[in-house]
Amino acid sequence: MENDPDAIAAGIAGQENVTELWHLADRRVAAGDAAFVVDLGIALWRRYGGEDVRAPWQYRSIFDRVVRLLALSPGTVADAVRLMHTVGAGRTVRFAAALLASGHGAAADLGAALGAGAPAELRACLMHELVLRGVAADVGWAGEPWWREHPLAWLPAALTPLEGRPEVPHYTLSGRGGSIPHEDSTALEEGGPAAPVRETTTPDAAAAIGAAVDNWAGESNGSVAAHTYALGAPLRPGAVAATLRSLGLECLQELGGVGSGTAGNAWGQLFVAASSGGAYNAGEYGAYGRLAAWRSVGALAGAPAGATAAEVEAAALASDWYGFSGASGWFQGVAWDIGLATVAPGGRRLAILAATDTD
Repeated sequence: MENDPDAIAAGIAGQENVTELWHLADRRVAAGDAAFVVDLGIALWRRYGGEDVRAPWQYRSIFDRVVRLLALSPGTVADAVRLMHTVGAGRTVRFAAALLASGHGAAADLGAALGAGAPAELRACLMHELVLRGVAADVGWAGEPWWREHPLAWLPAALTPLEGRPEVPHYTLSGRGGSIPHEDSTALEEGGPAAPVRETTTPDAAAAIGAAVDNWAGESNGSVAAHTYALGAPLRPGAVAATLRSLGLECLQELGGVGSGTAGNAWGQLFVAASSGGAYNAGEYGAYGRLAAWRSVGALAGAPAGATAAEVEAAALASDWYGFSGASGWFQGVAWDIGLATVAPGGRRLAILAATDTD
């Protein structure tokens, strides 16, 4: 049975412990037989429906080990690519791209995963996983039609001043080391009455503002509040807290501290939220997490639909950014809390994003 991937795949359901199968895969890779591990991954994927959430935990555990082994081990990049040809697209490909970028420091080591022989989705995700880690990937397909139509093609080909040096996870065979969203703002002294406001929230605007934390609400225990308002008068920093309280939102009741922040810190919080997920999910991984963070920042800053990344960045840097914390029961206060308020250039549009998650 140890030499028959199909038989192994058929026999995992009902097992109380799959550690020995982890070790079997480890031994095969160490012995130079990564092809067997690829075949095992393919057999598992086909038998249990790939990303089907109803698949048994034994499958998810062993398949996760297989993907990590092939993506992180020296000399097995081409084997990881062969497995991804069976996978095709979806979260697993995003995960594999993040692993490959984390485990291999140079784009030259990843030629098999970036070249024309690799699945298009893997190439697209891997390129931006490398960008996030400050690694330039000189790809020859950037002008091809499939890439021009890909959603990730909207992203800058190198890190921008808005993004700075993003916090990206480091992956191992057994886990992931990363961070949680953290605010960095300067406390504001309150003074002055609330500015007059009129709510202008639309479903599209709320969805765009909340793009980076949508995974918290959809896949974990999170809650998200996203709103826009027209300001009847310019909003001065000292009146931000009073204006937020006047909105009547549950997430702003018993408002805690309010501070002056930066577009860069806001982007960083949103990127971590999107790429790493909340309490009970893995997020969108780096490439699509980067895209979601840009989408949220652009919507908060009032950038028009169809704006380029340069236009979004200009709007974000010209906006006034504030961070807030809530003392109300709406915020879980565990580890995953975000409170952002933005006044767009011109001073007549206020946008709010509050998000929280818990284990």
